[in-house]
Amino acid sequence: MRKSTTLNLGTGTFVLLGFAALFFLTTQTTSRGITFFTSPPHYDLIAKFDNIGDLKVGAPVSMSGVEMGRVTKIAFDSKEYKAVVTMRIDAHYNQIPTDSDAAIYTQGLLGGKFIGLTAGGAETYLKDKDQIDFTQSAFVLENLIGQVLANFTKSAGPADSDKSKGGDTPTGAQPKATEKTK
Repeated sequence: MRKSTTLNLGTGTFVLLGFAALFFLTTQTTSRGITFFTSPPHYDLIAKFDNIGDLKVGAPVSMSGVEMGRVTKIAFDSKEYKAVVTMRIDAHYNQIPTDSDAAIYTQGLLGGKFIGLTAGGAETYLKDKDQIDFTQSAFVLENLIGQVLANFTKSAGPADSDKSKGGDTPTGAQPKATEKTK
């Protein structure tokens, strides 16, 4: 009977420690963590992009490397054929000039996407539900690879294949070597 109580106590402790470790990892690996309270004061901004790549809801919004908010919604405008991104910005970042621009960047080489804001020089500031007019779409690596391959196949066209066959010299003939004299 004593062994079974000790075994149950050890198993229970192990399970509790496992849940505590999962809770800790959840709060440390996600940049949002777990919130038990209402969100801090904020305002929403909207930006329209031709291509958002693999931008996801929850992606950070930053300016000069400082996180200012998060992407809260991604939709599609069927009239303009653009992606509409809604960003929730913390209220204490309330002096973003109206002529600022938004661009989609990649975190690291293979990281996720985020929105980077670049401040403009206007004297007026963006307010709740305002739209950022100047945007730059995501850089899509697949498109670049496709362009490089297309250019490579163009450059390896008929002109290069003639050179590999001998070019201007008759078949079997060796080009003359010029001798340098002193």
